Amino acid sequence: MRMFFLVLSTALSLHAVAADALRLGYLPSTGHAKFFIAKEQDFFGQEGLDVQMVEFINSADGLNAILAGKIDLGAFGTTGPLVHIARGSPLKIIGGIAGEDASLIARPELAGRIRQITDLQGLRVATVRMATGDAVVRTALHEKGLDWKKDIQLFELKSPPAVIEAVKSGQVDVGVVWGPHDLRAEAQGLKVVIRSSELEPGHTCCRLVVTRQKLAEAPRVMVRFLRAILRAEKFATEQQDATLDAIARYVKLDRATLAAAYYQPHLDQSSDPNLSGVQSFWEGMQASGFIAPGGDVRPAVEVGLYASALDQLAHEHPDDPFWKKLQLEYQRKDVP
Repeated sequence: MRMFFLVLSTALSLHAVAADALRLGYLPSTGHAKFFIAKEQDFFGQEGLDVQMVEFINSADGLNAILAGKIDLGAFGTTGPLVHIARGSPLKIIGGIAGEDASLIARPELAGRIRQITDLQGLRVATVRMATGDAVVRTALHEKGLDWKKDIQLFELKSPPAVIEAVKSGQVDVGVVWGPHDLRAEAQGLKVVIRSSELEPGHTCCRLVVTRQKLAEAPRVMVRFLRAILRAEKFATEQQDATLDAIARYVKLDRATLAAAYYQPHLDQSSDPNLSGVQSFWEGMQASGFIAPGGDVRPAVEVGLYASALDQLAHEHPDDPFWKKLQLEYQRKDVP
């Protein structure tokens, strides 16, 4: 009898530690900090997930990996996912990781001449292929009556360090990067001249995306993933030192720079999928000629999983105002 209970206990223990495996793509950016927090604080493990972190240097490569089945999910801007969705790719947006956070940088001798988006007319501008800031700049130019295909010279580069080097060397006049690369640029003598939050306040950035097939196979797993991300969002507001410890394992910068990059007013850390924000971004991309007109992006945004994860946490902690605040934001951003 004792042997029976020992075998049963062992079986139950093995069952208890079994976790759903996920391959998560990320960029080494402070904007992806919630991934790092959830991993280092074991929020993923506590939600029954075994998450393998896979690094990419840009959104285009990460999105291609999702579509090829090399990773299960990731957060790769808003521009990249919407370009793929416009082409008919089977991507679904289920949450957010960050918003805003892009910057235009220039050499000091040119920085004084660039105060607004129209000052880019006639200049050479470097961006990262399919980066969120890229689309924000093109949309802002269009809204001011300029054509990014004719009125600027646009160069799509591979990564933010490549953009910084192109600006420093004089190959281009202006570069578009995201945090913490804006601080890296400043440390190398360049100047931030315009923030994306000035061009489009509150714009979405890194959206959490999966394929339709993956979502259909494991919707409950995705809810648990979103629970972990939401817990990381709350943790970051309460535990600054531990948050910076987590970021430092994935973003190789000194602690002061990490703190300045993460805890700053130009980075929105909401995990909400933000349907209204995605739709606005989609319309701006269409108007500027980044993607073809027509089509409805709303079916590609699944807000129900986030709502379920958030409601579960609010129910488990009924007196915590943090979850109540996020529920109100959800009503504003995602409910027609």
